[in-house]
Amino acid sequence: MSEELSGSGKRDWFQFHFSSVKVMGEDDVIAAPMGQGVLRKHKSEEWKKLCDGLPEGTHVNRLHMSGEELLACTNNGLFRLQDQHWQESELAIGCYQYKQVGRLSLAATQYGLWSSIGGAWSKTAYAESVVYDFLYLPHFIVLALDKGIAIYDRFTDSWMDYSFDSAVTSLAVYKGHVLAVTEYGHLLHSNKKGGFESVHFDNMFLFSIVSKPNGIFLCSNRGLYRLNMMNGSVSLISVKLGCPVTDMDSDGESFYLATLFEGVQTMGQ
Repeated sequence: MSEELSGSGKRDWFQFHFSSVKVMGEDDVIAAPMGQGVLRKHKSEEWKKLCDGLPEGTHVNRLHMSGEELLACTNNGLFRLQDQHWQESELAIGCYQYKQVGRLSLAATQYGLWSSIGGAWSKTAYAESVVYDFLYLPHFIVLALDKGIAIYDRFTDSWMDYSFDSAVTSLAVYKGHVLAVTEYGHLLHSNKKGGFESVHFDNMFLFSIVSKPNGIFLCSNRGLYRLNMMNGSVSLISVKLGCPVTDMDSDGESFYLATLFEGVQTMGQ
């Protein structure tokens, strides 16, 4: 049973495409309608704009929770939410992903991978490329680039480049396989033989891949799917069908889905 979280305020948020959604605390859902900043919904209240501090026309590429702190990766840089006000960071370039690893902050940007350790941001890798997403793994760093995938091997202190005919926009790892979604909506997975294989699903366009403690999920034009892989073969299990899902989050009890045409929806797990 799904519930539509549209609210009934003066503006019909159904008309906007949602790009990202996050659960914050026990009672708040945060969502980003494309090109319209950020919205907040508290319990059964209506959606309210949460844009104080964001430049007008800001587009949020991804929302990110770091502990209890909410961050927004936007076309105008990285912003942190403090006391219901967005504070700009020193990273003032187009940002697509952010992660905190101990004291190390990492960001995927339009000018490569950037990093900071409690101070100023600096270029770290692939400054001539757009980095849309990244994985920070024990032995590897994986970058989703405008030209393919790059993998840094900590043991050999070297990068490996994999070029494709499209940009790679979203990453995850599952059972030792690197998984990726391309700008054309295709799925790639590493074959543990030094390369990647492409997986096509009939009439399906993938928007993103999301990793959660209870599984790997694919957001697509046909709905939300849970990914399964056995003996190198990928299969999908339907979770929510009937509407294009662009992003999802979970609080352990419910799924929260950002959609293209039906606002933000929630459903029990």
